[in-house]
Amino acid sequence: MKSISPSGSQKSSKPTENASAGVTSIAIAAAVVALLTTLAFLPALRNQFVNWDDYETLVNNSSYRGLSWPRLRWMFTTFYLGHFQPLSWVSFAIDYLVWGTNPLGYHLTNLILHAANAVLFFLLARLFLSMAIKGSGNARQLGLTVGAGVAALLFSVHPLRVESVAWATERRDVLSGFFYLVALYHYVIAQTGAKARWSGRRLAVSVLLYTLSLFSKATAMTLPAVLLLLDVYPLRRLPGKVSQWVKPEYRSILWEKLPFVALAVVFAWIAILAQQDTGALRPMQQYFISYRLGQAFYAFCFYVWKSVAPFKLSPLYELPYDFDAWMPLFVLCAAAVLTITVVLYWRRERWPAVFAAWAYYVIVLAPVAGIAQSGPQMVADRYSYLSCLSWALLLGGGFVCFWNSLGSGRARQGLAFGGFAASSLLLMTLGAMTWQQNKVWRDTHTLWQHVIAAAPNSSIAYYNLGRLYEDEGQLDISQQHYQRAVQNNPANPDAQYNLARLLARRGMEAEAIDRYRQVIDIRPYDADARNNLGLLLARRGEAEAALEEFRKAIKINPNYAKAFFNMGKVLAAQGDLEKAIFNYHQALKLNPSEIEVLLGLANALARQGQSEEALLVLQKVVVLQPHSPDGHTALARALALQGRTAEAEKHYQEALQLLKSQATASPDRGTRP
Repeated sequence: MKSISPSGSQKSSKPTENASAGVTSIAIAAAVVALLTTLAFLPALRNQFVNWDDYETLVNNSSYRGLSWPRLRWMFTTFYLGHFQPLSWVSFAIDYLVWGTNPLGYHLTNLILHAANAVLFFLLARLFLSMAIKGSGNARQLGLTVGAGVAALLFSVHPLRVESVAWATERRDVLSGFFYLVALYHYVIAQTGAKARWSGRRLAVSVLLYTLSLFSKATAMTLPAVLLLLDVYPLRRLPGKVSQWVKPEYRSILWEKLPFVALAVVFAWIAILAQQDTGALRPMQQYFISYRLGQAFYAFCFYVWKSVAPFKLSPLYELPYDFDAWMPLFVLCAAAVLTITVVLYWRRERWPAVFAAWAYYVIVLAPVAGIAQSGPQMVADRYSYLSCLSWALLLGGGFVCFWNSLGSGRARQGLAFGGFAASSLLLMTLGAMTWQQNKVWRDTHTLWQHVIAAAPNSSIAYYNLGRLYEDEGQLDISQQHYQRAVQNNPANPDAQYNLARLLARRGMEAEAIDRYRQVIDIRPYDADARNNLGLLLARRGEAEAALEEFRKAIKINPNYAKAFFNMGKVLAAQGDLEKAIFNYHQALKLNPSEIEVLLGLANALARQGQSEEALLVLQKVVVLQPHSPDGHTALARALALQGRTAEAEKHYQEALQLLKSQATASPDRGTRP
């Protein structure tokens, strides 16, 4: 029997031990990345919903609450708020089934997804760094793990990530990012795996995951271009010259992208339809191409600069009212972007990683840079979520190169300690800034007050604070904020409208009329503004001008019941009862149960001598609203005119009882000092 030599035993077990140790170190590093990411974002769990889409998306929207077939059908067909995001809606539905409308659960899900994305990026970063940086040995493996961990944390604990995680509505970022990173991971493994059979399956899985990413948010559409970039570097499956890609040996690589490209085109088209459905896309006539290009060049510079110096971050970087004043800065940014692009392309053979990082950044950021402008923001922190991955990876690669350049002995230990200390200090600083930035999203007050502190010229921030103070009954402060919003941007129609409405509510009719006219100058097809202007004109005795505004409101929206009703009131006051009755009937066709319209119609019919018809209408009122004192009083009067005194007395008594009940339920607590 042959004996097993000690040397033979060592040769067979050492690779296994090394592999096991490598897997253990990777697992420990991944756990550390997840833990530190979670710690940096813990304040987000105390945040409330804010009036920056959260109310429209989650608080006041019941359509997503549950997983029944009608709700699922809504999720997979709606363009609500300008987005097609069925999987994001499904995730919200699951949150609702577990947490109801408690914001803690929604923020917790966002945080879990972001921590998972940090781990996924760690694994991807290690893959990419192992391809780009050659070498061997245990020290190299440790360097790759630590470098990938640094890259993952530079991504995950950076304060630019806060908006995507701490804003409940922005679930689509972290959910789409999760599937995007898993799809990317499977694609890379498919190209580096040894077995062609498994490679094909990995590629199919990547396509499936990419579909899920697009179902969460359409901005993942850039993945096909990213895959081609990866095929050039670091996978080196394609040559650097694009003109050579048509050669027969490279065609299969291009063909495998066809499913990705088809999905990207379909979802890009759906995204445009969704934006057009809500009127979010700005037309060329309103937003010139020079502005769009300027905004795009500014965006390419903005996220690089904020990655380096993440100060004065804001939930809203509002489009400027005076765009021409920004043109010199846009020209400077254009010069910087074009210079960087030309230099890196020229030096791409020498600096392939830097050029690939820049190309990735430009590709991923391009759809949201401003060429197809949507929304009121010029730039937004959330747009950095996937686009700035390359900068974190580049810095992680720099750490690995530093690690590999170290010598041996005490000098190596000293330099290694210095490198760890510097990296730790940087990550701790970013983590502390992220901790504080999470508190910006604590509630609506902190959100908009922070925006104003960062950008005192923001019209939208003052407008939203004005709405909040009005809801709280602080009308003086609300009016001041609306006025400041209008001062910052006179072309903000919502601020002008709400200021007009509040002025009218406070009895300042002349000022309100001026504001409504400014709203109509900005937004001529605003039916509500025309209707409200008509009401104010009618109060001031300008009946013909009021009727003209009601007619215009109806022309804009033929189903506008309020305008028909208000026109009926003015016509009735003028004595034109026939036209008044016609308009009341039109209003009732649109809203058959509106008590105020029924009362107006009954009054007009009675004045026209149609007492029986008026009585029938009033009887309908008390059936529809048995607890309406006005309905019972009007019916009592109509019955008394017909001599039906007993019935009239009964309804008078009912009206009195209802008035007493209301007074008891809402006692007079005195006036405020």
